[in-house]
Amino acid sequence: MRKFLSIWNPAIYHGFFRAHSYFEGWFFKNVTKDERNALAVIPGVSIADDSAASHAFVMVSEAATGRMTYFKHPLSAFRADRRKFEIRIGASTFSLAGMTLDLTDGRTAVRGRFSFGKTRPWPVRLLSPGIMGWYAFVPSMECYHGVLSLDHGLGGEISIDERTIDFTQGKGYCEKDWGVSMPAAWVWMQSNHFDRDDISLTGSIAKIPWRGSFFTGFIFGFLLDGRLFRFTTYSGAKVESFRVESGKIVLRFETRAFALDIEAERRDGVELSAPSLGAMTARIRETLNSRVEVKLFDKTSATTVFAGTGRCAGLECVGDMNELNRGLSLKK
Repeated sequence: MRKFLSIWNPAIYHGFFRAHSYFEGWFFKNVTKDERNALAVIPGVSIADDSAASHAFVMVSEAATGRMTYFKHPLSAFRADRRKFEIRIGASTFSLAGMTLDLTDGRTAVRGRFSFGKTRPWPVRLLSPGIMGWYAFVPSMECYHGVLSLDHGLGGEISIDERTIDFTQGKGYCEKDWGVSMPAAWVWMQSNHFDRDDISLTGSIAKIPWRGSFFTGFIFGFLLDGRLFRFTTYSGAKVESFRVESGKIVLRFETRAFALDIEAERRDGVELSAPSLGAMTARIRETLNSRVEVKLFDKTSATTVFAGTGRCAGLECVGDMNELNRGLSLKK
């Protein structure tokens, strides 16, 4: 029963009953007030078929230096609350109120504390428990996704070896993934650094295995002045344009009432470890300093609701983009 009820609480740990081929990871993006430092902190667990390869981890990725450090812990060092999102990996703790980091691998040390302001989760409703919508109820999906905070304030500071980074009055974002493997191909992007506050873009378009075949699914949200505009497969939105070029990614989504145009700048990023059948054996590249042009158009009144540029944008472009386009064609 508790496992079923966890559907309506995407933030908490979902892996209590998993013994193999499982991963779960939380992604905290933290940007300083002056936007010169962006730091991704990714705690998680990898439960592989080979129990000797199973472990807990914390990845720390710096945009400014292009450096990722993978702090590996025994699986026994992982602890999770069953009722709320509170996890511990070794001496480090993570929740939606903040996190403490006490990490060392003998070469690099990361220590400090973050505090989070009021978080802005993707709304959880009875028949749509978070960004996955009704797909959250589908058993044995390859990968599930949750957005725990579209935008929140930061406090605290972190030391990395001899350097100290002050995150006072910075901005944060938090999401998570769990399941068996990340998709074979996807594009992900996120920014909550626009010229005005209370604006955030997040979304992904990915290859989704389905009944022996696959389709290309998408979940995008644009938060503007307290209103979340949803462009998702399960809500009936359409992808009208999708192009991946050497220097940019271009997307256009439409619902009956609105159109969302996105042009994201591609930059070389930091290499991260990613899960495949629960084991952290895949490699991807992620940037935290891209830019994304966003336009929201009201089709009913034929007016532009918003046009602006998101800075300090996270961006991933992984796998065969032709497969994503083919999956879109299959849906038409």
